[in-house]
Amino acid sequence: MVGHGFTNNIRKPFVARILHRLARRHSVVALDFRGHGRSGGRSTAGPDEVHDLDAAVRLARAAGYQRVATLGFSMGGSVALLHAATGQERPDAVVAVSAAVRWWTRDTDAMRRLFWLAELPPGRLAIRALGVRLAPPLPAIPPSPIEVAHLIPPTPLLLVHGSEDHYVGVDHPLALRRATDGRAELWLERGMRHAETATTPALVDRLARWLDERTTASRAGRPTSESERTAA
Repeated sequence: MVGHGFTNNIRKPFVARILHRLARRHSVVALDFRGHGRSGGRSTAGPDEVHDLDAAVRLARAAGYQRVATLGFSMGGSVALLHAATGQERPDAVVAVSAAVRWWTRDTDAMRRLFWLAELPPGRLAIRALGVRLAPPLPAIPPSPIEVAHLIPPTPLLLVHGSEDHYVGVDHPLALRRATDGRAELWLERGMRHAETATTPALVDRLARWLDERTTASRAGRPTSESERTAA
């Protein structure tokens, strides 16, 4: 299961490039989060999107995939973390790329500009022009990924973050790794910037191998077969 970042959707060329690369090794189920692309509804920029990912995992399991992993980028990475901790249909492994571990963080100039767009009427019109339909502000702030990260283990968890990420600083994955008592694996990618546009084909291949190895390991002791299928 692959979840995109804010303002993206599965038909964006740089998102589709990742999906096609992953499909060389895994079956891929990808979704447009609410308020994005061809999906209905309105985006909350993360908190309510966990229900979308939960439904997608349920769909994959109903389709016969015994091993189901989630891979999220930026907003999708934060959603994948929250889902792995609190979702009804938990994955067998989870990867979060360039994910913020606190909702609506404004730690960088790029994020401050983004939330200026999301919160002011002229900015909301500009975001709608990008194809994103925003929900009204939530009445209460839900738990952030770092607050529930301790619930993710023993599910295998990989955090991938660029050393030059201009949206989300490296303090985010470092803090989340501490919140899991070091049980999360961290790849700090030298020179990488943010999310899908910074994800190279070589990195996609490494993620595919990690997902294959960890989902296999997470099913140790359970029946497997030659025909067992994996969805990412």
